[in-house]
Amino acid sequence: MTHSFALHIPDADLEPEPIAVDQIVSGRPEVSGKVVWESPDGRQIRGIWQITPGVVTDTEADELFVVISGSATIEVEDGPTLEVGPGDMAVLREGDRTTWTVHETLRKAYAINL
Repeated sequence: MTHSFALHIPDADLEPEPIAVDQIVSGRPEVSGKVVWESPDGRQIRGIWQITPGVVTDTEADELFVVISGSATIEVEDGPTLEVGPGDMAVLREGDRTTWTVHETLRKAYAINL
């Protein structure tokens, strides 16, 4: 079991994460992240994720996140369009097909349930 901890998200070091070429709609977005905690069974993940400006598509997990910095428009297929920026919390449903238009490099803290 991991001990309780605190982490300053704005300047946490992140590792590059590959993004599939077929997910990129426009621009040259780069993704980085860091898993800071994972349950023993791997079904709960907590971490930090960042994406630079551009437009990408994704199929979402069951996720709650809070934007730390940056901004994006997230279009959910057959659902709402979410405008998110610093301090905003968002919930995405597992299986949601999304298009992210990242206006300013976005950094978020997330909790995913698999």
